[in-house]
Amino acid sequence: MSSSNQAHSAVAKLAPAYIKAIAPYQGGKPISELAREMGLQVEDIVKLASNENPLGISPKADYAIQEALLDVARYPDGNGFALRDAVSQKFSVAPNQLVFGNGSNDILELAARAFLTAGCEVIYSQHAFAVYSLVTQATGATGVVVPAKNYGHDLPAMLSEITTKTRIIFIANPNNPTGTLLGKAELLAFLKQVPKTVLVVLDEAYDEYLSAANKSEAISWLNEFDNLIISRTFSKAYGLAGLRVGFGLCHADIADLMNRVRQPFNVNSIAQAAAVASLADDDFVERSYALNQAGMAQLTQGFNKLGLEYIPSFANFVSFTVKNKSQNAAQVNQKLLQNGVIVRPIANYEMPDYLRVSIGLFSENARFLEVLEQILKSND
Repeated sequence: MSSSNQAHSAVAKLAPAYIKAIAPYQGGKPISELAREMGLQVEDIVKLASNENPLGISPKADYAIQEALLDVARYPDGNGFALRDAVSQKFSVAPNQLVFGNGSNDILELAARAFLTAGCEVIYSQHAFAVYSLVTQATGATGVVVPAKNYGHDLPAMLSEITTKTRIIFIANPNNPTGTLLGKAELLAFLKQVPKTVLVVLDEAYDEYLSAANKSEAISWLNEFDNLIISRTFSKAYGLAGLRVGFGLCHADIADLMNRVRQPFNVNSIAQAAAVASLADDDFVERSYALNQAGMAQLTQGFNKLGLEYIPSFANFVSFTVKNKSQNAAQVNQKLLQNGVIVRPIANYEMPDYLRVSIGLFSENARFLEVLEQILKSND
């Protein structure tokens, strides 16, 4: 071992224990990586692991990206003026109520960095988005995991865990990876019972995939609850996952504090331009929603045909179980990979019997179901 490596090891030991305890977030397996591992052709692989939009991006966003490329030698607008104005107009909020991030994950982290210290507590549900625990640990705060109810949030149980140490409550609606949805009346009643000194971060990354009847009304609640942050993303229905742009809506005082810990250029110029254009293309979002509804029906009908249990989902994915078969979820996942189909194992969410599959194009969904059926029948 070289002296430089020895020095690095010595320095690494100085990191706080709560940092060393973090298990890094593992994203979905990239297509190129599976191609290398299995000796497959990239064009033969179907990726249904990361809740991406199978339609790609809006044509308007595509054009905006090409235009923005001409100016990449310049730093992006650190205050995101054009994007701030577009989001403000779209959602009828004041410009100073907005915070922009490198994806909505960044919004979650900014909330944690602005309000958490060692000794604080953060409440989130079992089977909820893994980033909640990661941003909590990164600040030295303590996570309080509330057992799930029917794979979703148990709001009364979460209320009962609030103490004087509680600083943040994370809620995903719809939830990832289970796809469960809280009713609007239920959620509003919950907010009315949360102390004003506790911040509620409502993660609505999948709101564009909700029907008109189920669509969130939380933005209209911001005037009543100055302890509410709503996080949204352009990574899902808008299709900008690779550009990483998200935003938070909250009271101006909360936004001011989050912007103090935000990096100056955390949203790049191409992402900002694409996001502005995406907001102006309602037709693309409507087509994405319609495709998702049809794909959800296609997958769930397929699961019913195969006799597989699944969790009814309100997002652009569905989690299903193979626990009643002669092979477990990990084995089925490995065989899917060998056949060029990437889904998401969710054992790290305390759901070892489940796999999560994102909704793709009709042909991609059909390929997944065909391969899955072959795998299950091979061990009957």
